[in-house]
Amino acid sequence: MPDAVAFPQDRTCPYHPPTAYGPLREGRPLSRVTLFDGRSVWAVTGHAEARALLADGRLSTNRENDAFPATSRRLKGIRFRRTALLGVDDPEHNAQRRMLIPSFTLKRTAALRPAIRQIVDRLLDAMEAAGPGAELVGAFALPLPSMVICDLLGVPYEDHEFFEEQSRRLLRGPELADVEKAREALDAYLEGLIGRKRSAPGDGLLDELIATRLETGETDVPELVALALILLVAGHETTANMISLGAFTLLRHPERLAELRADPKLMPEVVEELMRFLSIADGLLRVAARDIEIAGVTIRKDEGVVFPTSVINRDEAVFEEPDALDWNRPNRHHLAFGFGIHQCLGQNLARAEMEIALGALFERFPGLRPAVDPDRIPFKPGDTLQGMLELPVTW
Repeated sequence: MPDAVAFPQDRTCPYHPPTAYGPLREGRPLSRVTLFDGRSVWAVTGHAEARALLADGRLSTNRENDAFPATSRRLKGIRFRRTALLGVDDPEHNAQRRMLIPSFTLKRTAALRPAIRQIVDRLLDAMEAAGPGAELVGAFALPLPSMVICDLLGVPYEDHEFFEEQSRRLLRGPELADVEKAREALDAYLEGLIGRKRSAPGDGLLDELIATRLETGETDVPELVALALILLVAGHETTANMISLGAFTLLRHPERLAELRADPKLMPEVVEELMRFLSIADGLLRVAARDIEIAGVTIRKDEGVVFPTSVINRDEAVFEEPDALDWNRPNRHHLAFGFGIHQCLGQNLARAEMEIALGALFERFPGLRPAVDPDRIPFKPGDTLQGMLELPVTW
């Protein structure tokens, strides 16, 4: 039997799965992989099996379980810290999700589109005035979702440099101490913000939750801090990565970009295909709470399970020519937002931000192109959300 593939690994191209994951594609639907500490866990790489298991209540996201897998030393060190939504099972998960669902519906997101467009236009105005040339991550891809999530939550945007830096340390370390200090700093910041809002309410989602859940006793301050933390960090990090990596990918596929320029109404389909193609959250984690029989194998209780979405979303049994960027494909049932009860709560908002941001960016700068050799532009390592560390462009 060949050696198990190490997981996770860095991508050799920012928009393709790591080349070392080749055996995982060949060994669908389940394979064994080895984590950084030598632990062997299951990797689910078949699309149908991934959907079935992500919807299976016998797989748990409870990070307080000693058996819960970790993909790096720094994540192993903090896995027992309270994590709202992503780190709890039902019924606690359902109760938390119900608090937030009304703020992330299609109708609520549609109402935010004009405000998102205004933010996009202001950022592009500033880029154009300072150009030609910009570093797209810092000038556009990161501040846009930061501004949007701040407006939505009621977090002062003047604090964005603090929480963006702490979010970076929380997700990428590099050391465990960096992660722990970042989590403590963010917790303290949000606890203080909640205290100030209790005395002087505003009109953001955090204010609504304070009035309708905290003051009524339906939640407490630690849980509200945990909810605010996951919304604040996930609300800007994921979308920022998708905007920067999405722009880079389109620039690297000029024939597809020309098709989009000729018909901007394709943008919703483009965004959907980019979600599949890029799969930036490349390694969802679970632990088996009970034995599970699937695809001829048994996942035993307390065994770890990982879902490499970059491989799942390239399953040729579901997606014809999966390594091609093709928004005309009929099947869009990708798992970039996950599946089941933990499917991304903010997916409607993410889609809206990406559609507006990428559409306006390429409309404003028809000559947009990388300012340096594209092969020399740095991107993020495999043990965190995928995306560009920087993206120098000109026009």
